[in-house]
Amino acid sequence: MKTKFYKSALIAIAMGTITITPSCKKVLDYESPSTSTPSTVFESTTYTNAALIGVYNRLGGDNGYGSRLSTLYPQTADDFKTSGSYSSADRRGISMYGASSDNSDLYNPFVQLYSGVERANLCIKYIPESKVYTNGTEAEKALMKRYYGEALALRAQFLYELVRNWGDVPAPFVPAADAETLYGPNVDHELTLSRLVEDLKIAEELVPWRSEIADYGSFRFTKGAIKGLRARIALARGGWSLKISNHTMSRNADYLTYYKIAMEECAEIMNHRVDHDLNPVYENIFKSLHTAARQDNEHELMFEVAAFGSGASTDSKLGYYNGVRYNSASNFGQGGGGINAIPTYFYEFDQSKDSRRDVTIGLFEITATSKKIMNAGNSLTDGKFRKSWTAFNNSSSAQNFSINWPILRFADILLMYAEADNEVNNGPSAQAINALQLVQKRAYAGFENNIPVTPTIKKDFFDAIVKERLLEFGGEGIRKYDLIRWNLIQTKFEETREKLRQFMAGTGAYANVPAYLYAKENTFNQSASVAEVASLDLLGGTPNIVFFSPGLGTSSAPAGSGYSVKNWRASVTNDAVSGAIAGTASGFATYFEANKKEVFPYPKSALIENPAMVQNFGY
Repeated sequence: MKTKFYKSALIAIAMGTITITPSCKKVLDYESPSTSTPSTVFESTTYTNAALIGVYNRLGGDNGYGSRLSTLYPQTADDFKTSGSYSSADRRGISMYGASSDNSDLYNPFVQLYSGVERANLCIKYIPESKVYTNGTEAEKALMKRYYGEALALRAQFLYELVRNWGDVPAPFVPAADAETLYGPNVDHELTLSRLVEDLKIAEELVPWRSEIADYGSFRFTKGAIKGLRARIALARGGWSLKISNHTMSRNADYLTYYKIAMEECAEIMNHRVDHDLNPVYENIFKSLHTAARQDNEHELMFEVAAFGSGASTDSKLGYYNGVRYNSASNFGQGGGGINAIPTYFYEFDQSKDSRRDVTIGLFEITATSKKIMNAGNSLTDGKFRKSWTAFNNSSSAQNFSINWPILRFADILLMYAEADNEVNNGPSAQAINALQLVQKRAYAGFENNIPVTPTIKKDFFDAIVKERLLEFGGEGIRKYDLIRWNLIQTKFEETREKLRQFMAGTGAYANVPAYLYAKENTFNQSASVAEVASLDLLGGTPNIVFFSPGLGTSSAPAGSGYSVKNWRASVTNDAVSGAIAGTASGFATYFEANKKEVFPYPKSALIENPAMVQNFGY
């Protein structure tokens, strides 16, 4: 399944990713060996498919979801942040909400997203004009309509990514050669999102369900994935957002219309469990991203960005840049460490029953001797991407491990449904309660009767959804954008800083949390994450006891014990909380400003290239 995608993608790349020269534009009439006219491309289902793969190709690579869009842009929220010290001109500037318009990690992804929009626009224009689309056999017409629907969905994905990061972006819906001007102005993001919701309604009618397209898997858009994307964009359209015109966070009076759309779309997906359902083992979802040996028979992964080819344009740096940390001298070779968990995030999970904690958070690192040892409190990593889940080891110096990025999971369908139902009905229905509990019971495998009590009042149920999404989607690039559409990002940042202060002081909920841990290296069993964490060698007993006990409280391990000290609460300093006392190098979201930093600055080069585009407020 994945192999077929790779072969098609390589065909598209070899063909110059089907650069199309519209014959109606004299200046673009010349055909080089690497270009093709629409009459060549779109009069064949094979070539049309190759052109479409060229659009999918713009999702991946270093400047797509292979790196920056997945690991940099979603930071920081109350789950994770990038490691290291602040600089306005690199990735840490993005994580700390202090990125400047000349930040080196803003321009190339911005350009690649628009490249994807342009490629999609070409397909959207020329596919319906094709004779194969209008007069081909019934099978050919159905196939071309499917491709048309996929192109609409891809354009929606690219534009949605642009909108949620920059706000009122230029929104081209025709190929550049047909546009009135190449210098498109800023467009109200609500108008763009409304259009995307309309487009996806068309797309979902043209593309079959997953079970009807066996070779698509989760690497291409199917009906379920398109419906899920439509629900996600509808919630963004109905949610809060930064109004660039008056620099305030607000949402429109028609928001319930979009919540109803999200609810209806999710309900229809939930009624097609033969196509998508919850994977009974949470960890197996993410292992499936790492290898062709899938462990997701339920197809919880509804849409993911395929990584392949060992290159910067098509592969990913997932597991190399981020994920569990592997010492370069170990049997696995170098990997991970570029993203750190907020230390208090660990304590949002149930002490011993929630299986998601040890999958989501990298509590240990792999040493030079290929053994595991506990991390310090400020060195916890994201755990859903692990080099040891791939076939790569220290015999290769590769930085690309062909790990895919998850865009949409069935768990998100359940939780979007529960959220929308609660809002539309002024409180949760029985179906909404069940949807939430299904996600929780999977997380509490073996302890299903111990899930949290489910609220039945609207506000309390919403709060439960906010918490559940924090636990379910940590490290998947979702939380920051959730907080923005709920208008909770400032509130949650303030709450997190207060939690970090209490954590540092050992007060409140953290009164019994140790300042120091004492750890030894021990065997890395490569077992399931919960069992792997449970077997960590810590002085004082099993990890789930040690993490919740005051311990010795000394900054050195007992003499002759063979244990080394790991700062736990002691790893958090005032700088790590706010940057206000010890400096501004590594604080938590130090430079965030409400009603301004919910969006990025436009790249300086893009503003020079497009004089009609206006910089976002305050940059």
